[in-house]
Amino acid sequence: MTDPRPSPSEITTTLQALYEKYLPLRDGKLADYIPELTKADPDHFGISVATVDGKIYEAGRAQIPITLQSVSKPFVYGLALEDLGPAAVHEQVGMEPTGEAFNSIIELEKESHRPYNPMINAGALAVTNLIRGSGPADKLGRILKLFSRYAGHPVHLDGSVFVSERSSGHRNRAIAHLLRHFGRMGPELDENLDLYFQQCSILFSTTDMALMAATLANGGVQPITRDRVLARANLRPLLSLMFTCGMYDSSGEWAFHVGLPAKSGVSGGILAVVPGKMGIAVTSPLLDSSGHSVRGHAVFRELAERWNLSLFDMGGA
Repeated sequence: MTDPRPSPSEITTTLQALYEKYLPLRDGKLADYIPELTKADPDHFGISVATVDGKIYEAGRAQIPITLQSVSKPFVYGLALEDLGPAAVHEQVGMEPTGEAFNSIIELEKESHRPYNPMINAGALAVTNLIRGSGPADKLGRILKLFSRYAGHPVHLDGSVFVSERSSGHRNRAIAHLLRHFGRMGPELDENLDLYFQQCSILFSTTDMALMAATLANGGVQPITRDRVLARANLRPLLSLMFTCGMYDSSGEWAFHVGLPAKSGVSGGILAVVPGKMGIAVTSPLLDSSGHSVRGHAVFRELAERWNLSLFDMGGA
């Protein structure tokens, strides 16, 4: 994104205009493989920008929380990097885009039997398995504390979504058993699965997600609390994999049209990082065929064009 950055009034006006423009868009469908997510309001729609100096701009239902789902993956990956360092983490999980859907298991049958990256389900399960702690409660406590630091306030689980994921997550259980078979997951299989389902069930508002992204944009320091949440040395691997893998099999299209490190989740959240400047988040639960928010994708494409957000935008002639 080129300087000068958008003025406060321009940000406010643009977000409200995009909210009004895309609220009538009702393409896509609710995630139906997690029964509790089918109860989402199709008209839920929030947009938020958090700048690195702690300013917040909102439009729509930006204060209503939804579960993080896969938006949690890069941040738990960051915790694993803090615990073990990149070399140890990437002995268990790769760093290559898949070109496959988020729940692919194809790579586990290949020679290395290693998940391609931490942003797909197989990789995220392997990463969650690496989180340090004296037991399940301690590990969950560390994860909740981590996300509370990103948000700047205590965060909680949605118990009904956790139970729904736990009871319907047969494919994730199959992935976990394959990981265990190939030595990529320890013997506490059910405990590790529960921890993964719990991290996906953490409640965050659109603005909380924007602050998560702004923390990464701000070198790992939360813009409001000034708490260093992630070591600067771990930003590059985290942001690199968000850019190349965070949008699954449409990561190339996202890079072409938006050009920012990003992560989506099937509850309808998308967040993106504008390094050194801001974090942006959109939540809306109607999803496209790749599992991304339809309204969210539309908002980001337009913002990228209006504000020259792409990392590769050279500012014109």
